[in-house]
Amino acid sequence: MSMSTKRSIAKALLDIGAVGFSPEAPIIFKSGIRSPVYVDNRALIYHPAAWHVVVEGFRSLIDAASVDFDVIAGVALGGVPHSSALAYLAQKPSVFVRKQEKAHGKSQRIEGGAVIQKRVLLVEDLITTGGSSLSAVDALRDAGALVSDVLAIISYGFSAASTAFDKAGLRLRTLTDFAALLQLAQEQGALDAAQMDLVRRWFADPHHWEAKSP
Repeated sequence: MSMSTKRSIAKALLDIGAVGFSPEAPIIFKSGIRSPVYVDNRALIYHPAAWHVVVEGFRSLIDAASVDFDVIAGVALGGVPHSSALAYLAQKPSVFVRKQEKAHGKSQRIEGGAVIQKRVLLVEDLITTGGSSLSAVDALRDAGALVSDVLAIISYGFSAASTAFDKAGLRLRTLTDFAALLQLAQEQGALDAAQMDLVRRWFADPHHWEAKSP
């Protein structure tokens, strides 16, 4: 994505207060990593103007990268609103992938329709370690889908996630990144110099940041 697009998406997230800075009460990821900065993309559906920027951003990203697909899938829960809106806009079939099989009914992870021999484009809201997305890809492939592309609003940019996506034969594309987000946050005064320094130290070693923090 161009820098202007990355900044427009970052601005949409900042404008609705989706970005938080909480060094005193770090957010704990599923992986156990503790983070002083987070993005809550669930807030987007309450702010149609910002959400429109994101969904149109996905459509532009698909066009620019010439991504071919038959079905759009969303990872429950965070990716589903965006995948559904994008599918509606693109006039494509849509499914969503549960984190685990239901304990009742058809006991299936994929809801909406059959994906066998379909090229499925997976949509996530946020990539941390990539575990949820990769699990969804496994479920889709087990159901016979052909999955090679994943879209997300933003990724933390962890090298372990990039390695995992590469190993799974997946192309990950995001609308923005934390470099653009943090730069704009500093320009707008949302983060001061001390906070920026703390966040940079966290990004340098997220697994051991808390132990090193003064």
